[in-house]
Amino acid sequence: MEDELQIAMAELDEEKTLRLVNERIQAGHSAVDIIESCRRGVEIVGEKYSDSDYFLSDLIMSEEILKEVMRILEPHIPVKGTNNRFLPIVMGTIEGDIHDLGKNIIIYLLRSSGLEVIDLGVDVTPEKFVQAVSESKAAILGISVLLSFCVGSIKKVVDLLTDAGLRDQVKVVVGGYPVNQEVKEYTGADFYANDVTEALKIYRDILGIGGGPVSGC
Repeated sequence: MEDELQIAMAELDEEKTLRLVNERIQAGHSAVDIIESCRRGVEIVGEKYSDSDYFLSDLIMSEEILKEVMRILEPHIPVKGTNNRFLPIVMGTIEGDIHDLGKNIIIYLLRSSGLEVIDLGVDVTPEKFVQAVSESKAAILGISVLLSFCVGSIKKVVDLLTDAGLRDQVKVVVGGYPVNQEVKEYTGADFYANDVTEALKIYRDILGIGGGPVSGC
């Protein structure tokens, strides 16, 4: 069955996208499911851009529409106070890549669940990732990537963690459009995710908190 919201997003129909988002909120759909439909639409836009069917301005427009979707959804995502029982999560977009939309969505939802997330931003060097893990004693390192030629830098992060004696203390999760089992094995990461729902499940499973709010554990 075709996802009407995903299609509207992929067609850059802002008015229809926002209308469908509001309708789904009223119908009781979860914010995560709504975000995931929109994210898949943005992914299609990215594919069309890669195939030269869309222009850079279209890619930028899709991200702006998704930001507006997030603004609408924000009041419907319960925010919990930070639970210090869990070690922090470090996240960032790998060196050479400045795409951060997927990363920002994950960070927002994790923080809304009461988890502490240290956001290193975009174009983050392997050395900076390792430094952040060392200083924060993070339990999870999330590395975002959209550009396939940046994957080699993720492997360098994992290698540097090993050299620094930190590899056993942190789980490495890679996420983004080009990520798959082959990338996971090449980089030495522990987990990979291609969508919001999958990523959230991985983070929660690592921390052992299940699907409910962190503060309720």
